[in-house]
Amino acid sequence: MKISGPSLASVDRDSDLYRKLREVHPRIAAKDAHTWGSKAAAEAAIRLNWVDLPEASQQLLPQISEIAKKFTSLSRIVLCGMGGSSLGPEVIALSYKKEIFIFDSTDPNYAHHAIGDQLSNTVVVVSSKSGSTIETSSQRSLFQSQFEAAGLNPIDHMIFVTDPGSPLDAEVREGGYSVVNADPNVGGRFSVLSAFGLVPSALAGAPIAEILSDASAEKNSFIKDEQGILDVAYLLVAKAQQYIAFTDAGSSVPGLSDWIEQLIAESTGKDAIGRLPIATEDVARARVGGSYTVAFAGTGSDLVVEGSLGAHFIFWEWVTALIGAALQIDPFNQPNVTEAKEQTAACLAEWNNQLPALIPACVEKSVEIFGDGQSLKDALATFIEDVKDGGYIAIMAYLDRRDDVKIAELRSILAEKSGHPTSFGWGPRFLHSTGQFHKGGQKNGSFLQITGETSVDYEIPGRSYSLRTLLFAQAIGDNRALAQRKYPLLRLHLQNRSAGIDEILAAARSL
Repeated sequence: MKISGPSLASVDRDSDLYRKLREVHPRIAAKDAHTWGSKAAAEAAIRLNWVDLPEASQQLLPQISEIAKKFTSLSRIVLCGMGGSSLGPEVIALSYKKEIFIFDSTDPNYAHHAIGDQLSNTVVVVSSKSGSTIETSSQRSLFQSQFEAAGLNPIDHMIFVTDPGSPLDAEVREGGYSVVNADPNVGGRFSVLSAFGLVPSALAGAPIAEILSDASAEKNSFIKDEQGILDVAYLLVAKAQQYIAFTDAGSSVPGLSDWIEQLIAESTGKDAIGRLPIATEDVARARVGGSYTVAFAGTGSDLVVEGSLGAHFIFWEWVTALIGAALQIDPFNQPNVTEAKEQTAACLAEWNNQLPALIPACVEKSVEIFGDGQSLKDALATFIEDVKDGGYIAIMAYLDRRDDVKIAELRSILAEKSGHPTSFGWGPRFLHSTGQFHKGGQKNGSFLQITGETSVDYEIPGRSYSLRTLLFAQAIGDNRALAQRKYPLLRLHLQNRSAGIDEILAAARSL
């Protein structure tokens, strides 16, 4: 890994922090579960096999090759998974210019794209450690019913990646499906080099053996020469403070910022002392709000880290583990992700699985406003004014990240207008990423939710609610979790998605 940038000059290798990192580094290599303290030891003990994956996962290559051959006639690949199960394969596909449809949403409009009109040519990979994740289990049921309705046998079109002995593993094996087991002692966000990352990537034609080889070479390199990786960990603890803005613009690893965002946010966003990574469009916009900046190519950022994709994977996982030890937090749990799931279930039960009428404070054109303000511009201005000194804005769009992608422009607009670090997340996938930080990290966030009417809906086989109802239960459930903490909160609901997005962007630009 090549590491450069002006901030390297500020590394104090004689400091107590650096000595701490130097002491922790070999303990991670030895998979010492007590590295993060006694309270974290039990969780760490069953989550540390990611350290071995660059070598251990090579044993999976023959099995994955056979699976890929079995489905070689099916050229369209859909991955049903959330968090680490989907973000890893997504960056692999983007970096190697391969096609995988990442189905990591409950938005019915986005589900319509996932199903598509080529079911006979589609192979679906369902990735879930246990099978209980509500999004993935719903996606699985939806596809099984869609294949059956099209006169196709789901067994011929679906592959499952799960932990050995999980309820999902037992069920689908009994049903005759193709299954690849992942190492159960690896957490989701550290699983990119496991079967969860490798199976869909191999189906798409990505060079997974090369990725593992590059990861292994990088691991051997920083174990032999620790200075580079310790320097990076030191800077992200001592110099980055709360915000780290990543950009993969101009690099050979597009999408890496989104993968790192989940890795660091969900691992460190607890005990009110975490680091909030923000995926940004380029170095210039990364600097807005005063964030510490990291790029994977070029110049102009505080830190530049360049290397192959496989090298990046193991490098940033290791850095995240080092940061956790330095901040004295458990990087392997995610207590507030469970809270979001509980709030979703509570909404579904309260609504009796049917979405109720939700009455806005006011309406302007295509946008319903749930919050303070007599107009869209007024609501956004009031929202920005309420951001705490040193705080951040989080935009959470429960929309279709293909057709509604234009709304992502709002991130840079609000960052510029407010002068605050501003993140953007697609709902509900961010609930498995920055959603942990929103509730467990520093208590200085302001939250903008964007929801919208759907043009289609799908009943979920085996459930008493539809995708649309589930989507809104996730949005409103998270809204309630944030409201309980008395955080600044605004929800904008689009009666017409295309028109509403244009209206929000225009109002934001006029601030």
